[in-house]
Amino acid sequence: MQTLVFSAANSYESAETFELTRVIDRIERTSDVLVFRLQLAANGSLLAQSTRPDSVKVVLDAEPGNIAVLYPDLDEPYRGIFHKIIEGVEAQIGKRVVTYAVGSDMKAQDIVANLKRQDIKVVIALGRQGLKAASGLVSDYGVVVGGVVSAPEDETRNFPVISLAPDPGMLFERLKHFMPNARRVVVVYDPRQNAWLIRMARQAAHKHGLELLAVEVTDIKSAVKAYQEQLASIDPKKDALWLPQDPTTVEDTSILPLVLESAWKLNLAVFSSNVTHVKRGVLFSLYPNNVALGRQLAASALNYPAIIPAALKVVPMKDALLAVNVRTASHLGMQLSSPLKNGIDLVFPAQ
Repeated sequence: MQTLVFSAANSYESAETFELTRVIDRIERTSDVLVFRLQLAANGSLLAQSTRPDSVKVVLDAEPGNIAVLYPDLDEPYRGIFHKIIEGVEAQIGKRVVTYAVGSDMKAQDIVANLKRQDIKVVIALGRQGLKAASGLVSDYGVVVGGVVSAPEDETRNFPVISLAPDPGMLFERLKHFMPNARRVVVVYDPRQNAWLIRMARQAAHKHGLELLAVEVTDIKSAVKAYQEQLASIDPKKDALWLPQDPTTVEDTSILPLVLESAWKLNLAVFSSNVTHVKRGVLFSLYPNNVALGRQLAASALNYPAIIPAALKVVPMKDALLAVNVRTASHLGMQLSSPLKNGIDLVFPAQ
């Protein structure tokens, strides 16, 4: 029996960042339309907004400066989430920044015109809308992208990306708190999405005394087979399973239920890079601290272009909050002492 104590603060921002992750998690893409399908937790209603990447609305919200922020033009509570990120940007920079709400009724060249009038040098682009818009700015401006989970490497070769995926080292550190005897982490991944993350995870695993078994697959069928093979031979006393944010290997309707059902029977610790999985039974996850994410983006913008090595265009978020499923923890024999008062920011089931 273990008693686990962590050192972080519980805050209302936990709910905000959880909702941001839900927003990102519901993004669907077609050939030229980005559809944000926003599931409102309060009443279950669905809000949908489509935005063409070549047609955006620009609204000037702040005083001029050398750094500008582009963010999705969404209603509350989502607008407040992006404002928290901007708050972190301004706290790091030490002054107000120019912000643009990206909507649906003004062309991309109008962004460029406004940036030139404000003497902008570096643009922080939030969300996949921002990533698309940034592709047309890189020839004239420094660009840093944030608020996206991941992107194929061919989409990010021209600018650095601060991912919403938590740093693997932070995940492994938390795993060691929950499971001090852990010796191996198993992960199934699609290299088209997460090759960059697995490279970092190998180094982080070694630092934390863990072996990383990374199984590479490229489709859902092979992912199911890989999970079945690994679960058949896994040792719950020494092994843990990591679920990255990967639409191929962590598909919600077939793979996730299979993994969680098997893990429950085996008493296997499963942790995830996606906070929404904690509600469904994963032991723990890390998710964005909005203000801290803004600070990390601002630090990158202030040091542009010497911010990320050429070989690594995507970096994980460095500051995060902790979500835990206390029912799963109890099932695994882990006793949590007053979780909401001892550093767990978000608890499932709700208490």
